[in-house]
Amino acid sequence: MAAARTPREKWIEEGLRALVAGGPEAVRIELLAQALGVSKGGFYGYFRNRAALLNEMLDTWEYEVAEGVIEQVESGGGDARARLERLFAVVAAATDGPVRGVTADMAVRDWARRDPAVAERLRRVDNRRMDYLRSLFSSFCPDEDEVEVRCLLAVSVRIGNHLNAADNGKYSRAQVMELIRQRLLA
Repeated sequence: MAAARTPREKWIEEGLRALVAGGPEAVRIELLAQALGVSKGGFYGYFRNRAALLNEMLDTWEYEVAEGVIEQVESGGGDARARLERLFAVVAAATDGPVRGVTADMAVRDWARRDPAVAERLRRVDNRRMDYLRSLFSSFCPDEDEVEVRCLLAVSVRIGNHLNAADNGKYSRAQVMELIRQRLLA
């Protein structure tokens, strides 16, 4: 009986875990195979080399954090405010995943500081996120300046919330995030 192959997606997911844990230098075939409990020979059935894996990791991340999120939000229908509510909920729920999680996003952002090709992908993802937000906010907010401010605030809060260690006075972080959500949707 032949042993089942480790699916391609598992290699990509494990590569993203390694990226989060130690940056792109930590994405090493031998270590991934060890973490998956398989031989590294199975890797070459899917990927020509490490660079191909890194590229597919970025493809997966890019799809999941942009188009995958948008598809999930759009599938629920509703007006722009309802979709923004769903978007905020989807993003908030994705804090621990190996692909959509904030840690993966932070790891790609860190990598982009040192790699122009990754920086271009990150720019594409951030622009897609901003374009989608613009389409939603502009449906109920006629002021272009206000739309742009709300979009940048929404994206900046998503990223910055995980970098900010400050206390929030008499409020919990969750309470402040709720106040921000309310303000953005007003």
